[in-house]
Amino acid sequence: MAGSAILVAGAASGAGKSTVTSALCRALAHRGVDVVPFKGQNMSNHSAVTPDGGEIGRAQAMQALAARVETDRRMGPVLLKPSGGRSHVVVLGDEVAVDDAVSYGDRARTLRPLVLDALTGLRREHQLVVMEGAGGAAEPNLLDRDVVNLPLAAAAGVPAVLVVDIDRGGAFASAYGTWALLPERLRRQLRGVVLNGMRGDVSLLDPAIEDLERRTGMPVLGVLPHLGEHLMLGVEDSLDLEAPGRPSPEEGWFADRPVRVAAIRLPHLANPSDLDPLALEPSVELRWATRPGDLSDVDLVVVPGTRATVADLGWLRERGLDRTLQRLVENPVGPHVLGICGGYQMLGTTIEDDVESGAGTVPGLGLLPVETTFRTPKVVRRDVGRTTGRSGLTAKGYQVRLGRTRLLEGEAWLELADGTSDGTPDGPGDEAAVAAGTVRSWTPEGCLRDDRRVRGTSLHGVLDSDELRRALLGAVAAVRGRTFVPTTRPYAQALEDHLDHLADWVEDHLDLDAVLALAATAHDPEDPPGW
Repeated sequence: MAGSAILVAGAASGAGKSTVTSALCRALAHRGVDVVPFKGQNMSNHSAVTPDGGEIGRAQAMQALAARVETDRRMGPVLLKPSGGRSHVVVLGDEVAVDDAVSYGDRARTLRPLVLDALTGLRREHQLVVMEGAGGAAEPNLLDRDVVNLPLAAAAGVPAVLVVDIDRGGAFASAYGTWALLPERLRRQLRGVVLNGMRGDVSLLDPAIEDLERRTGMPVLGVLPHLGEHLMLGVEDSLDLEAPGRPSPEEGWFADRPVRVAAIRLPHLANPSDLDPLALEPSVELRWATRPGDLSDVDLVVVPGTRATVADLGWLRERGLDRTLQRLVENPVGPHVLGICGGYQMLGTTIEDDVESGAGTVPGLGLLPVETTFRTPKVVRRDVGRTTGRSGLTAKGYQVRLGRTRLLEGEAWLELADGTSDGTPDGPGDEAAVAAGTVRSWTPEGCLRDDRRVRGTSLHGVLDSDELRRALLGAVAAVRGRTFVPTTRPYAQALEDHLDHLADWVEDHLDLDAVLALAATAHDPEDPPGW
């Protein structure tokens, strides 16, 4: 018999579904519930890697961390990675196609049984599944191809709660409009409303709450206060990138944050969570850069990952950021530069791409002696290693890339562990093997320029490693005459503290007992007409 489940649907994109899902996973884990996250279909360029080399949405990885479970391909059975009017389609962790919006509609209908099977499997193995919806729950033009919202909930026999953003206004109209637009069989799945982002006195909402409950028959299960200046980690939705604590393109530098870091905000930005560890450093002021002036008086420039390397390199050139970077690097007292994944590829001499963009050979920025060739299959793996040279600082992260980058001369920045000396087959090493000195062999990775001011790596999450991040920022500060005092809180602990804060948020302001009671009404999957 399938276990309990509940769908966290939204009245619109950016309503807070991912945050509420993460908060529920951590709060229920605190209560001793065996809980796991699930999202039938996600559209995002921000991904994570499962232990067996599958690719899922970054939000589901954060939710799994919240639930204190390991990631599983089934938690995000369909991932769409948009790129230039088309989307790369990842099914159960593996990329299978590239579709436009029209052709994907046909594919989505064929994927419905697979999505339902993934959900059913998780429900049978765990006490409770917290499902996250996508976009708005009542989009009439999408219901016949929907594999993530209320059609899935109806097929799986799962009740849903509707999250509505009250901070932007129109919340009660959004809640009622969502309910009213749904066909009756889907409307029945909606069993409660959560108002998210309230500022001020909650009692002011009482008349409107009573009216909404009377009109729809749905109880309001809680009013969640606005999270204020709390830094949101691991954000996935593009609407979240300007949330409090994220880099701002307009703010000036702050005197109490002497180390100045600018991250180039690429149009097809991927995995901005790579920057989160920098945002948590008290000595670091982090901001986005979209134009040459944003790089003035910077100590470190980060060129982050991208889902469209060649297209974003063209955008960078159109903006004049290429000339600015080259001029800054030529200055002997200029800033350091770090490229991650696609950003690393841009820093090289050439990019040969007949796969992603079809552009053929494209000149890079020429800041690192490496060249990149795109080819299939995609590299999707977790890795652990160390920095080269005498420091040997631990580095770990994950790779999701089509580009193969080759070092032409000079020094690799990292070396990755390949298997162990105790007979473990070759493949990604593990942290214990690195610490114990039982690594069988090492593979050079990334590049460090001779002047040690420009470096790059294919490894996402490389700055999560505390000692490596502190060493890099310390070196940058020393060269630039800044004072860097690192945080004493490990990044892994910061993630845990963030999730605990979200758990307290819903414990204090949401009727969790009512949520659990609703989840317990879920029944075994059915096969209603139209699924």
